[in-house]
Amino acid sequence: MRFSGHESFACRYAWLPKAIQAIVVTPDIFSDEDAAMVELGVGKNMVRSIRFWAEAGGMVEPGEAGLEPTALGKEIFLDNGFDCFMEDVTTLWLIHWNLSTAASSLLAWDFLLNRWQESEFSESRILTALQKELSALDRSASEVTLRQHLSIFIHTYLPTRTRRGDVDEDNLDCPLTELELLLKIGERDGKDVGSRREPVYAFRREDKPTISHGLFAFCVNNFWNRHYSNEKTLPARAVALGHGSPGQIFKIPEQEIYQRLTEIHSATAGRILYSESETLPQLSRTTRMSDGALLSKAYG
Repeated sequence: MRFSGHESFACRYAWLPKAIQAIVVTPDIFSDEDAAMVELGVGKNMVRSIRFWAEAGGMVEPGEAGLEPTALGKEIFLDNGFDCFMEDVTTLWLIHWNLSTAASSLLAWDFLLNRWQESEFSESRILTALQKELSALDRSASEVTLRQHLSIFIHTYLPTRTRRGDVDEDNLDCPLTELELLLKIGERDGKDVGSRREPVYAFRREDKPTISHGLFAFCVNNFWNRHYSNEKTLPARAVALGHGSPGQIFKIPEQEIYQRLTEIHSATAGRILYSESETLPQLSRTTRMSDGALLSKAYG
């Protein structure tokens, strides 16, 4: 469970394509931060942050000579890839999916998307909950570290606005704000007497039309491979409500998940089938499919 490494920066638009292009030429570029600063045109803290987001987003991984693009990173960003300049919302949803489901989980992502079931949250309530979560894991972190980590989560999905209501230009560089997954819905009194009022947030819990049937099928298959790799059937309820499931990570209501599952056979050329039983709706597949087999469907 990780809660640091992003160096107080949310991911920015050019960072992932730039990181992959750099390591293709110089795989060990991030081992020499001074050289990386020159090549990437950013400061030392941003160099560390770019590496963090490229790895956490599932686009690069350690290799023999340094870092190398993952299979997903190659398919998306390298020459003739699906989205070399990160202009397709599918890429943004895939990055969100990877950030939220990585084996080495990001604390705020894992807790807020999977464990927090209330309709809204504020920073003070989540900070208290995160401290309890870490205590249960026999881990510890300062309030400053957790507050910064939670702030990065919020600013990853919600642009910061000035007092006039304008979007802060610095936050235009954070691509996942385009997903409109997180909303500011009001304010409440702070937990301490005399403290300022604090924002209240909520996830947009509705079907997401920008998640294509192909992308949904890709994520269902990825979830299946991660958590139930040896199973030939999968309860539909797990896809809707399971830890790290498409329903939880994308905040799609249960009934909308079931509706999407009725179309999954066409998105997978019949390799995943949905049985709409009243007692136990479930999916079935005869063979384990790789993620790459469905990536082209994700991009339509």
